[in-house]
Amino acid sequence: MSRPFREGELVLLIDPKKRRYLITLTAGKEFHSHSGIVAHDAIIGADEGTPFRSTHGLTYTAIRPTLSEFILKMPRGAQVIYPKDIGPILMMADLQPGLRVLESGVGSGALSMAMLRAGAEIVGYEIREDFAARAVKNVSTFLGEEVLSRYRVEIRDVYEGIDETGLDRVVLDLPEPWQVVKHAERALHPGGILLAYTPQITQAAQLRDALADSAFGMAETIEVLQRGWHIEGASVRPDHRMVAHTGFLTSARLLGTAAGR
Repeated sequence: MSRPFREGELVLLIDPKKRRYLITLTAGKEFHSHSGIVAHDAIIGADEGTPFRSTHGLTYTAIRPTLSEFILKMPRGAQVIYPKDIGPILMMADLQPGLRVLESGVGSGALSMAMLRAGAEIVGYEIREDFAARAVKNVSTFLGEEVLSRYRVEIRDVYEGIDETGLDRVVLDLPEPWQVVKHAERALHPGGILLAYTPQITQAAQLRDALADSAFGMAETIEVLQRGWHIEGASVRPDHRMVAHTGFLTSARLLGTAAGR
């Protein structure tokens, strides 16, 4: 079934060199680059995958961006968690519809979008107002305003405590996640999962020390490496460049209550 582009939709324009340009379709506007102009009106009403020629003769292909593509092109104030880590995070945290999640360090909203699309209900703690505003804007731009009924970001420091109780998940992208372990013990229900993204292995090691002295168990830490392959006819080889280290993912399960600890 055909789904023509509509005004207000996000569209990714891809040129012959695979460069990507993210635009929001607006009647009367134009996309400008060094390779010429493409009118938004020409794209509105066309089918996905349609090629468009610029005024200088370069061909762009128009598609709807995936979440991964949007994350890499969206406006950001903070460094994002990359798609190669977001997929494993969703699995390690076992995200599913209806789960109540406390996310701290929301950054530009990349992980928030993935968890919301998995059906979670999120309360975010963020110490910077500009990051919080950017995250909410990115989330509503890609997923629509209606998703904000499941997404609330508060300007506060999770190191000072968590007000929510009976949470299913606590997901952290912070410099010192070990400071949150005791708060998470009280906020999560037994069986709940804590997951933290840390750029440095020393951070992951300090978190594991804190988890070992807590009500959490079943802790594990992994690193995700991503290598693409060049496949062109008889030429088949690993890409010369790969997305190697970005961060470490540590998860643990709350195996008891925090009462009396």
